Amino acid sequence: MKILTVSDVVERKLYSSKAAERFQGVDLILSCGDLPLYYLEFLVSSFNVPLYYVYGNHHASPMLTVSGDEVKTPGGCINIDNSFVRFRGLSLLGFEGCMRYNDGQKQYTEFQMSRKIFWMKPRLWLHKFTHHPVDIVITHAPPFGIHDKPDLCHRGFKSFLRLIDVFHPRYFIHGHTHRYTLQDEWKTQHGSTTVINTCGYRVLEIESSAGK
Repeated sequence: MKILTVSDVVERKLYSSKAAERFQGVDLILSCGDLPLYYLEFLVSSFNVPLYYVYGNHHASPMLTVSGDEVKTPGGCINIDNSFVRFRGLSLLGFEGCMRYNDGQKQYTEFQMSRKIFWMKPRLWLHKFTHHPVDIVITHAPPFGIHDKPDLCHRGFKSFLRLIDVFHPRYFIHGHTHRYTLQDEWKTQHGSTTVINTCGYRVLEIESSAGK
């Protein structure tokens, strides 16, 4: 299965009438936050595949319709913050936001994020014990110590790291931390989990778990 993952940066290659031609065979789009609503709507319309997303800390501003009405969510896209979804045999879970560093929106303390994950644990354990573990977790912020930065805004969540260590998702995909040099890592193996920083975009080829 081919998955397009996006976050933080509007990419010219994707925000183009030729995007679907350039990136043929995309089955699913995952957005890890901090992208304009119009961009997500463009992607879901261009590729004509499901798009699941979580919000980042720079919460997308509403769009105005011709009639002047505000649109606060991207049309045709599905928010999976604190939600499980299944797609062609894959199990996906999402968590929005970043570490709280001021009083802005979509920011959480470590305790608050731990509590969000706590309420999902019954389903996480169910997945684990029925031999259908979570395949992909999408978040805005990174896990603590992986692709994060020392400043509070870009520090990763320890609760994400615990989630990985206990439930072993196949992929943990995040945004939020920009890569400024080619030496900045974007892909890290942590145990059996591949952690990916998708700031900008990535194209992933992964095997469906439908046969598990």
